Amino acid sequence: MQDIIVDTLLDGIKLLPFLFVTYLAMEYIEHKTSRKTQLIMKKSGKWGPVIGGILGIVPQCGFSTAASNLYAGRIITLGTLAAVFLSTSDEMLPILISQQAPSHTIIRVLAVKAVLGILAGLMIDVLMQIKKGMAQEELRIEHMCDHQHCHCEEGKIIKSAIRHTLQIFLFIILISFLLNLLIGFAGEDTLAAFISEKPVLGPMVAGVIGLIPNCASSVVLTQLYLEGVLGAGAMISGLLAGSGVGLLVLCKVNDNLKENVKITLILYAIGVVSGIVIEMTGLVF
Repeated sequence: MQDIIVDTLLDGIKLLPFLFVTYLAMEYIEHKTSRKTQLIMKKSGKWGPVIGGILGIVPQCGFSTAASNLYAGRIITLGTLAAVFLSTSDEMLPILISQQAPSHTIIRVLAVKAVLGILAGLMIDVLMQIKKGMAQEELRIEHMCDHQHCHCEEGKIIKSAIRHTLQIFLFIILISFLLNLLIGFAGEDTLAAFISEKPVLGPMVAGVIGLIPNCASSVVLTQLYLEGVLGAGAMISGLLAGSGVGLLVLCKVNDNLKENVKITLILYAIGVVSGIVIEMTGLVF
């Protein structure tokens, strides 16, 4: 137990400088580009899913929440919202960078999420047009104010970066400790074999984890993948289904509960099906 605690703390402390530098860069991007990206989204039109899928991979902590508000006001389409939710990576990107994952791994994961988000978004919009015809939905003025819910402080980049770093550092310490404890008793090979022998169960469970409206879900999924416990398909399944607090904000600002449930199920289904296909094809990132 003592060795597990020491190893967990040492591994976590080693990540601190990388996490801080990564979040500092992300905060700079967030404060410099958030308004511009939201304006682009508002003017995206029929190309919304393409633009949303590309912008979704840019590390902006409030982008999925902004998309929720824009959709609630019917400023963007359902396909665009889905593209943003599917492509956004939440805390996956800073963890991969801080743990010095190979650059090709990071690029492939981001590319897969963006492409799947774009394709799914375009398909959803086509189906919605067929269902409703060419009639445009009316704007809902009461939802046109873009409220940010990431609680980042305007103009205080360093302070926000430190807060994000410490928050995710604590998550990593906790998850790493539990994972090291589990591996210590069960064995890494046993855990990995248990999941790899069940290519359907892994993505299904990971998808449920991804739906948790909290940054902890992406931390868990990414850590499990880096430790070799989760396969690429299961990780992608959870990361596609997850949108940070985007779903939580959507439920708050969009009054149609039935629609919110459908959107959640759509995200989960896309994530699980994509994950199962990746698992069965043996794709490695």
